[in-house]
Amino acid sequence: MANYPTPHINATPDDFAKTVLMPGDPLRAKFIAETFLTDAKLVNNVRGIQGYTGTYKGERVSVMASGMGMPSIGIYSYELFNFFNVENILRIGSAGAISPHIKVRDVILGIGACTDSNYAGNFHLPGTFAPVASYRILKTAADLAEQFGYRYHVGNLLSSDVFYKDEADVPDGLRALNAWQKMGVTAVEMEAAALYMNAARSGRNALAICTVSDHLITHEVTTAEERQTSFTDMMTLALETAIRL
Repeated sequence: MANYPTPHINATPDDFAKTVLMPGDPLRAKFIAETFLTDAKLVNNVRGIQGYTGTYKGERVSVMASGMGMPSIGIYSYELFNFFNVENILRIGSAGAISPHIKVRDVILGIGACTDSNYAGNFHLPGTFAPVASYRILKTAADLAEQFGYRYHVGNLLSSDVFYKDEADVPDGLRALNAWQKMGVTAVEMEAAALYMNAARSGRNALAICTVSDHLITHEVTTAEERQTSFTDMMTLALETAIRL
């Protein structure tokens, strides 16, 4: 019996390309499809999680939203990898920088994803798992970012389960972020670790490409509209990477 449609994706394997770009925001998925893809077709809209497939420079590419947080991207990436024969997922999202060397609108390629989540508990491992990107995708993206002259960094991300931390009310509200910063973590986001773990378990490939939307130390921010439509370096980098996989 077929494993599709699933409760979350009303499509068939033929509806998706082998590589899927996954922004968190459904409106960002729509923007990418309408701006960059040729003959983009809506292939999923369950719960408003829009997914499109079209072509970019003659190569078939899909883009579908992941929603926010590890539980959400955990569901969608698992189903794409295991039920829809997707080989590669490139998360394209926003992150909050915690490194003083990184500026707002810089691009970060997540070589690894630390986490404060217990997502790895699902796999019943006898130790601590290190969620990492797939080297081939990471190298391809880094080489292209260098070629295009983008301001980019390759570094460790922190995938957090919590956006509003209770410690923000205490005098040293940044102490947890400072601890991660001391370990060389570049920025905080909410999805990469689960994506990397699902890719590892499924024998597939993943990379998180994040644009810095705000700086948690300097407090510089971008608007919601900017995050939705103006992070085009990240979008172009992901698409150019996708057609080379």
